[in-house]
Amino acid sequence: MTSATTTPSTGVVPPGAYRNLGWLALALLLSMATWFSASAVVPQLRERFALGDTGAAWLTIGVQVGFIIGALGIALTGAPDRVGARRLMGCGALASALANLGLLAAWSGASAVGARVVSGMCLAAVYPSAMKIVATWFRASRATALAVMIGALTLGSAAPHLVAATGGLDWRLVVWVTTGLGALGGVVVLTLTADGPHPFPAGTFRLRGAVRAFCARPVLLTSIGYFGHMWELYAMWAWISVFLVGVVGQGGTGSRTASLLAFLVIGIGSVGCWAGGRLAERVGSARVAMLCLVVSGSCALATGWLGAAPLWLVVGVALVWGLSVIPDSAQFSSLVTTVADQTYVGSMLTLQMAIGYAVTVPIVWVVPALESAAGWGWAFAALAAGPAVALVAMSSLVRSGVLRRTR
Repeated sequence: MTSATTTPSTGVVPPGAYRNLGWLALALLLSMATWFSASAVVPQLRERFALGDTGAAWLTIGVQVGFIIGALGIALTGAPDRVGARRLMGCGALASALANLGLLAAWSGASAVGARVVSGMCLAAVYPSAMKIVATWFRASRATALAVMIGALTLGSAAPHLVAATGGLDWRLVVWVTTGLGALGGVVVLTLTADGPHPFPAGTFRLRGAVRAFCARPVLLTSIGYFGHMWELYAMWAWISVFLVGVVGQGGTGSRTASLLAFLVIGIGSVGCWAGGRLAERVGSARVAMLCLVVSGSCALATGWLGAAPLWLVVGVALVWGLSVIPDSAQFSSLVTTVADQTYVGSMLTLQMAIGYAVTVPIVWVVPALESAAGWGWAFAALAAGPAVALVAMSSLVRSGVLRRTR
């Protein structure tokens, strides 16, 4: 366990760190293209497989379920701390690209969802491993480096909305392109990146030790903060475009405008990630996370009630929401790499993400039901419960004195 005075932002960034950060960010962006491949062409897949609302939702949720299954399996076997992170990330990206081709061979809605689940399982080897590799390069400026990675993920999340704004592409072409991008991401990791000069200590994985490490109070409080953040994040990303369609109107032009606005609202989070990382170097990751939780939670409470307001006001508040809803993700990862037992850092990151993505599933389902029953005001307000719980956890972490300075 690192001591209370651990300050991963101190020291000098080693030569080659920023070059590897650039390649890793690109690899993550490319690799995660398979996550969003079906999202860009849901209407076409819905028609092809005669899917209802539930079946169409599973094309997106299936990847998250697969990620949860894969992440739990990887964490419980200790693979992130026993297998080289680069090898794990590269092989995961290549396997996910191969699984993505299953959409082309699918003969029914169930088989298409099955392909998405398998792809998500493979991606569980990509995202946490990428964060661990970056942490081996950056003791100094770790918060900013991890924020750059989350920014790359954010742009990938926004990309399907940009595709939709252009009028859409044939779904087969989208599958082939995203498969190629995902495979390229794996190749980039395996051929153009290297492990950093600050590796985490190797050790024999013991399930009891991993559980004890996860239940340590600083790790547990940080994870609760992350879970609250995830409760809000993916539901906001999943439904903001639908809300915006209601604001600007349906139809060809209206739908494309709403998709473009959704791309901007989600994509601006990449700017927030960079700014949050830079600020964390000065005031600490915990305080930046708390600031993001306050701002995004407030936007969740307000946005849904603005449907009849002028468009500039709706878009302005939505942009602030998008800017603030994602930067704390990198800060939670930075905190875990700091406060966790260093032998189990990879497993802690993977397990935290697995539970975090599990938290997203029920709220993604609940939002449309709340909207149907009570409107967007109450539907989005429900998302604010996550930041509220996260704030309590992070306040306890700061008051505990474990983090004298986390930069």
